[in-house]
Amino acid sequence: MSTLVHLGLGAFHRAHQVWYTHVADPDWNYVSFTGRSARMSDLLTAQGNKYTLVTRSKDGDSFELIDTITETHPASNVERLTELMASPDVKVVTLTITEAGYDDTSDNSAPRRLATGLAARQRASAGPIAIMSCDNVSGNGAKCKAAVYAVADADLRAWMDDNVTFPTTSIDRITPATTDELIELVEKETGFADKAPVVTEPFASWVIEGEFPAGRPAWENAGVEFVNDIEPFEHRKLWLLNGSHSLMAYYGQLKGHETVADAIADPAVREKVENLWNEAAQGLPMDVTDYRASLIERFENPNIRHNLAQIAIDGATKQMNRAVPIYGIAHGPGAAWSIAAWIVYCLSTDEIKDTRAEEIAAAKQDSDPVQALCGVLGIDADDQIRATVKEIRSA
Repeated sequence: MSTLVHLGLGAFHRAHQVWYTHVADPDWNYVSFTGRSARMSDLLTAQGNKYTLVTRSKDGDSFELIDTITETHPASNVERLTELMASPDVKVVTLTITEAGYDDTSDNSAPRRLATGLAARQRASAGPIAIMSCDNVSGNGAKCKAAVYAVADADLRAWMDDNVTFPTTSIDRITPATTDELIELVEKETGFADKAPVVTEPFASWVIEGEFPAGRPAWENAGVEFVNDIEPFEHRKLWLLNGSHSLMAYYGQLKGHETVADAIADPAVREKVENLWNEAAQGLPMDVTDYRASLIERFENPNIRHNLAQIAIDGATKQMNRAVPIYGIAHGPGAAWSIAAWIVYCLSTDEIKDTRAEEIAAAKQDSDPVQALCGVLGIDADDQIRATVKEIRSA
């Protein structure tokens, strides 16, 4: 059996990469490491690394036992990660470490752990390998490569040039946080006292550009698309799905909504989402009419509780990759509204959950906080953004 290794053991990983592998190719297994805390690896190890995937459609729930993960470990177990990456049985490493994880160069950061593992693979002459980011980051393959190369020495970089690929991906599947109610439901419906179930929507998408020099699962059997140019697919997803998520996360919460379904049911919020999509479409080479319709159907699913507060986390980096590029395309009211809603949300919220919280806090104390917060996003506060901030604050 061939092995995949994953860094960033969370709900999305288990609803997406593990599920695709489970469906596509039984000859592959996953060994997964947490991002930081040992909590999830402890929970899964205690139940044989099996878990329940609950697919929640508008018609109800279905329950599927997933057994593709054979080992789980905390991020601190670098020894086991290094051992695995030095084995020729490991062909691919996937990552979901969040956008901020690629800029982290601390001792136990993902880039440093990968570099340690790759150096061990080089010493063991274990052959080539693919390292594949599955995070919502534009050009995630290049970003992942740059992060690993930045912490590698010259000898390792030269070896990676010939032996390591960094495929680029566009991924999509809404995966709300696990609740106590979900845990109780799974035990009631299946009899399995699962302490780590995952809930997700029926829709799933995975688009990949790049090479796998040591081989890979037959993911196409489960619907994965392999393409020569991923950029249009990447932008479609980042700007339309993720972009509207961010707009709803800030504007929706300002209007008192808690979930995506609540927000999209508000005509005022939906109008802003449609405006954003109209502007984003101007920068895409494909027709997105059907894609937009599918997004509305997903957002309106009453059985998926996708909390806006969860989406709002790390908004500074997310908005730089979502609203800001759309604003650059059309300079329109939809993207301006998304940027302004984030600014008002920051100004009206005491505790901002963001890896750049210190920058945001300093900007809020500036004599011109609107300009300072725009500066956090790398743009200037033009007249349209200032007027939109004023409109939202006065509503």
